[in-house]
Amino acid sequence: MTNTRTLDFETEQNKGMVDRAKEKAQELGENAAEKIDETRRSTAGALETAAGKMHETADAGAQKLSSAMHSAAEGVQNTATYLRDHDARQMMGDVENVVRKHPGQSLLVAAAVGFLVGRAFRND
Repeated sequence: MTNTRTLDFETEQNKGMVDRAKEKAQELGENAAEKIDETRRSTAGALETAAGKMHETADAGAQKLSSAMHSAAEGVQNTATYLRDHDARQMMGDVENVVRKHPGQSLLVAAAVGFLVGRAFRND
């Protein structure tokens, strides 16, 4: 009878530890998502500022340069809008969808980005 009570107590302790670990992991995940969202919003603001300056520069330039600058500024503005309107989970879902639809191209892009990041951090 004592062994059964001891086992029940140990099982209850383990369940409590598991529940606390789950709560802590969920809290950490929520904190990480909040940090990502803070960075996302500030990045969107910086991109919008850059897009505005690009439009100003384009307005002062020649016609061909102006058109190219406006196109680039629109792309930056669209990126800023996307970052502002989508949270981290939505963006991850979008990335997953693109990778599913275009696995070969996604692999090539990932390899190119990896190569460029490696070159950037190489100590030569």
